[in-house]
Amino acid sequence: MTADAFQLYGTRSLERPPVRLTAGKLTADLADGGLRSIRYQGIEVLRAISYLVRDRDWGTYSPGIADLRIDQGEGRFDVAYRATCEAPDGTSLVIEVRIRADQDRLDFEAEAVSETGFETNRCGFCILHPIVGVAGSTATVEHVDGRIVETRFPDVIEPWQPFKDMRAISHKVAADVTAECRMEGDTFEMEDQRNWSDASYKTYVRPLALPWPYRLPASQPVRQKTSLIIRDTGPSAPLAAAASSGAIRLEFGTRTGTVPDIGVVVTPEEADATLAARSLLLEIAPRELLFHFDPNAGHDATALQKFAAITAAHRGRTTLEIALACKSSPSSEAAEIARQMQRADFRPDAILISPSVDRQSTPPGSKWPDCPPLQEIYAAARAAFPGMRIGGGMLSYFTELNRKRVPASEIDFVSHCTNPIVHAADDLSVMQTLEALPFITRSVRAIYGDKPYRIGPSTIPMRQNPYGSRTMDNPSGGRIPMANRDPRHNGCFAEAFALAYAIRVLDAGLECLTLSALTGPFGLIAGPDEPVEQGGRRPLFHTVRTLSALAGAAWQECISSSPSEVLSFVARDAAGARLQIVNLTSENRTVDCSACRPADLDKQLLLAPFATAVMPLAD
Repeated sequence: MTADAFQLYGTRSLERPPVRLTAGKLTADLADGGLRSIRYQGIEVLRAISYLVRDRDWGTYSPGIADLRIDQGEGRFDVAYRATCEAPDGTSLVIEVRIRADQDRLDFEAEAVSETGFETNRCGFCILHPIVGVAGSTATVEHVDGRIVETRFPDVIEPWQPFKDMRAISHKVAADVTAECRMEGDTFEMEDQRNWSDASYKTYVRPLALPWPYRLPASQPVRQKTSLIIRDTGPSAPLAAAASSGAIRLEFGTRTGTVPDIGVVVTPEEADATLAARSLLLEIAPRELLFHFDPNAGHDATALQKFAAITAAHRGRTTLEIALACKSSPSSEAAEIARQMQRADFRPDAILISPSVDRQSTPPGSKWPDCPPLQEIYAAARAAFPGMRIGGGMLSYFTELNRKRVPASEIDFVSHCTNPIVHAADDLSVMQTLEALPFITRSVRAIYGDKPYRIGPSTIPMRQNPYGSRTMDNPSGGRIPMANRDPRHNGCFAEAFALAYAIRVLDAGLECLTLSALTGPFGLIAGPDEPVEQGGRRPLFHTVRTLSALAGAAWQECISSSPSEVLSFVARDAAGARLQIVNLTSENRTVDCSACRPADLDKQLLLAPFATAVMPLAD
């Protein structure tokens, strides 16, 4: 990587590279005490095995690691270390870890003990299965009572746990290779992490039906063990070729469609800054402005007056996103907002309305909070805002929409957001969330058919935390889950992520995609104290401007030989046909476009880390 770290990530802090461990045909990457990319003969068997500790808001501790010992020998490896979690209340937890692998078996053992007692929402192993090539495939689940069930990994995203009371799960890696994952020390269950746009199925310890947070008693060791056992009855020839160091090939696919409208979100807190930057808003020219309005947060007629002023400087459509308080009747609350809008001379084209309480998640086993029937809320909106389109769904994430499915017949469009740092915030995990997006959109279409469909605002920083009392402050600019600010939003990383996000959801036939605000921590332009490009434009600015200009254009699928590294699509409009290409990695990538371009044009392109590029398909 030759590019400046700050330009790429918005921070000069780089992740420590993982340590590659090898035991015969098994390989794994050791990173921050966990194992990533566990492969057998080059095929990913498990995405990760980690021992995780979460706080009462489902924030993940970043334990200090000491006494790390790594011993690699012929056909084996052995790792040991001590991890310590320090809680804000002065309590602590110490975990002794041992990882051993030999040819076709890997064992990960941990013993946790606290001298003080320790409060946690979850403490134990987390095992991730990949989704590509695994979704919909067969699996064998052994339950804690000894029952063995032949089943399948979910294809359409499962809202609740597909497998409970687990002792082991096996799946096919190849025709003659089976991987069994066995868990000891507690009862495990699996959730479909694609709900949160994680590219994995997660098997975790302590069923969610049990109370949380809970307390680990003082001086009482908690012991757990996870084992991966490979059974290979096939020939000794390699199952998968080693990754090629050559060019990544692009070629036309058969899917086609229309590029969705691009939106920008505006909150009352950023309304003045947005109005001050209206010349940049005109330059981007988004088709949609999404105005956020939350009476519980103190938003009132003053915010609506500012929204009206921004609308006057905007050439596209507008939607008011209402988090309805539901402290009195929905009809009276909606009517009061309508009166405030009339006094502010603010009339948006559409209303997106959802109960405020539905922004918080209702996990399995939890009691659903009091909330008026959604039909009553939508009827109140239609009465209060006649002539406007009424949208429903969730102001939070697909998880909540999948678990509380709004009645399609009552709304004109459905909407939800996503966030890539709910569970993990390292660079690899964030980019891997892109794999889950087609599963999310396909699952929405399975529920809502051809109902007009919107996504966003979906940004790397988290605007709200449905799983705890707050988003996580990030004053040091680290890579932390559930953070309300993320340094990568300032860098080329976010630019690449946004374009790849748009590519991954093209097939959904979206009406609108919102990827940012104009100003603030989710914005396209930086504050005065953030040293980004002259004029304050974050790299993300250019991607959103490009996508806004392409809204309504015809697109054609472009298949990448390595979609985890490079993605592309063809856009066709009055300006001609062009390849839109993005590098999702921190290394240079050579792209072979020979299958897409005429013989007299350049066939290869060198893409810098997290770079985007446009290649005309003809002169």
